[in-house]
Amino acid sequence: MIYHLLYYLFSKGGASHYGYESVMLRGLLACLTAFCIVFLIGPRVIKRLIKARVGDVPDFDRTDYNELVRHKANVPTMGGVIILAALIGSVLLFADLTNFYVDMALVCVVWLGVLGMVDDGLKLTAARRGLGRDGLWSYQKLLFQFGLGVLLGAFIYKHGQAARTSGQTTFFDVLNLPFVKFNPQEHVTLSLGIFILVSVFLVTAFSNAVNLTDGMDGLASGCLVASSLPFMVLTLIAGDEEWAGYLLMPPIRGAGELTVVCGAMAGACLGFLWYNAHPAQVFMGDTGSLPLGGLLAFVALVIRQELLLFIVGGVFVMEALSVMIQVGYFKRTGRRVFKMAPIHHHFHLLGWRESQVVIRFWLLAVLCALVALVTIKLR
Repeated sequence: MIYHLLYYLFSKGGASHYGYESVMLRGLLACLTAFCIVFLIGPRVIKRLIKARVGDVPDFDRTDYNELVRHKANVPTMGGVIILAALIGSVLLFADLTNFYVDMALVCVVWLGVLGMVDDGLKLTAARRGLGRDGLWSYQKLLFQFGLGVLLGAFIYKHGQAARTSGQTTFFDVLNLPFVKFNPQEHVTLSLGIFILVSVFLVTAFSNAVNLTDGMDGLASGCLVASSLPFMVLTLIAGDEEWAGYLLMPPIRGAGELTVVCGAMAGACLGFLWYNAHPAQVFMGDTGSLPLGGLLAFVALVIRQELLLFIVGGVFVMEALSVMIQVGYFKRTGRRVFKMAPIHHHFHLLGWRESQVVIRFWLLAVLCALVALVTIKLR
């Protein structure tokens, strides 16, 4: 692994030189490498997906939606495999694979990636057989998302307890609020049960929220780039006790390695945007949206920034809320709040061109990311 080569170079003058400078460098290298991997393998994978007729399928229950996206019927989906290959490959190259949080991040990505592949595969198989849009039932997807949330929450908590018992300084279980100073002497801690509930909610909510956002050319991938970059900064700070103390954030021993993971995610999504921008040559599908949303939730959980995630991922939150409001209001009154949900389709039907909707949502995502970074100093 390139990690070991960099360790040798940086630790020549003593292990103390192999600190946050190396993590930052490896995060940037992972970002660049992931972009290059997607850029290089993208055309070949897209051709294979087209040859295998892995195209987008209509929603037989929503004729209005089909009318809106009928021109994309032949664009291949399941392009998330390109993102996952680049992300995992870059992490294997540049991250410390003995780090617990890196291993759990890979578990999260693989778990939800396989879930997304199965869901996409079943939809395509059902469509070819004329059975309509099928895929996994909602309860089946939720079952696997809940299971991953429980697994991640329990392991993160137990790992933090073991680290604290061994005398390491780590605040893995604190309740951390945006705009509020973290005080090592006075803080509220979460029990194991509450921690697991938070983990389940975050993983389920954000994996599905990113999935809902993936409905226009470049929309989800561009917003993911804007969301992952702030977490590169936040994980770098959280993993360094000195910086975390200076910026009044809870220090988390070992969390700095997630800078490499976030960098790889940003680079992979940026590279995918090259082929996913309007007019899209490929869609990420559930194969990409579920693991990327879940990975954002995992990183936020580790560095105790769950509430800040709702600011960073403001566009994803808006998309998910629009669906919840639309469905709830329609069931109650038989009428709609929006012309169509998720909300990006609402603006499209108002007369905005697709490219206008996407670019304006990108701008919102960047603004949300900037607001989140500003909260670091406004404490």
